[in-house]
Amino acid sequence: MSEPAPDPRMQSLINQLWPGAVRTVRVTGFDGADVLVQLVGAEGKEAEIGRIPRHEASMRRMEHPSELFEVGQEIEAEEIGRRRGGDLQLSARACEIPALRSFLLSLEGGQVVAGTVSGVHNFGVFVHVDGEPAGLCTGFIRVPDLTWGWIEHPSEVVEAGQRITAEVIIAETRSGQVTLSLKALQEDPLIRFADQAGRTLTGPITKIVPFGVFVQLAPDVVGFLHLSELTDEPVDTPEQLVDEGELITVRVEEVDLQRHRVRLGVAGGAGTAPGIGRAPFSGAGDSTIENSPEVTTTTRIQ
Repeated sequence: MSEPAPDPRMQSLINQLWPGAVRTVRVTGFDGADVLVQLVGAEGKEAEIGRIPRHEASMRRMEHPSELFEVGQEIEAEEIGRRRGGDLQLSARACEIPALRSFLLSLEGGQVVAGTVSGVHNFGVFVHVDGEPAGLCTGFIRVPDLTWGWIEHPSEVVEAGQRITAEVIIAETRSGQVTLSLKALQEDPLIRFADQAGRTLTGPITKIVPFGVFVQLAPDVVGFLHLSELTDEPVDTPEQLVDEGELITVRVEEVDLQRHRVRLGVAGGAGTAPGIGRAPFSGAGDSTIENSPEVTTTTRIQ
């Protein structure tokens, strides 16, 4: 079975983050916290006026860009687009550290790189990517890009000092960061699970939320059962009907590879109370599938 097509919305966002052309500009003044500049090198033509927004001025902390730039100073800046009025927008921070920019431009989406985990936090993982400039930490892995399985904290997947291999999602010059993915190098379990659509399976409830429950169907495969499927009677929360760890028999209504979701319905239709007996969750092996195939923020300157 073929792999799911990339999300066009995500691809559009990534396209906007690709590095733009580098221009030499001369600082002409300040408009509030923005830096006003004039393009250099347009001989015989009226030089175009541009603007560097405050957040694009530098990776360094500052109260005002005038602490870093002075009128008449020439700097390099990356084109990042135009405002609705047509004014050119630029980023000075994208060109602030030449060695960093050169390193980031050497990386391409889909490239496999190696590195060492430098920090593990609840919002993601920082990675020292091999070859990055000394004193910088350029790699970052978002929590959703760590694994296909559900985790409570990134420390369940990696630890500081661990050597890893990951795929580059994008190297962004404006943030000075390489967004990485461990998950991209793992097989998507839904690809092998997709043929289970229409099947009736039994699995443990792994999480209860106000509008439904999540049910584990196979290793790293969890489906969602909406509250309306559990009962026809009005209830405040699914916890009035089921418990975490309880086994429930469900029908796989849809396997959406594009959005990586599994939609479930209760076997027998809505209003059929689970009533299949409560048993503590003892692992993915509780599924009734027989002979089922195993389905298996910015750069920190240190």
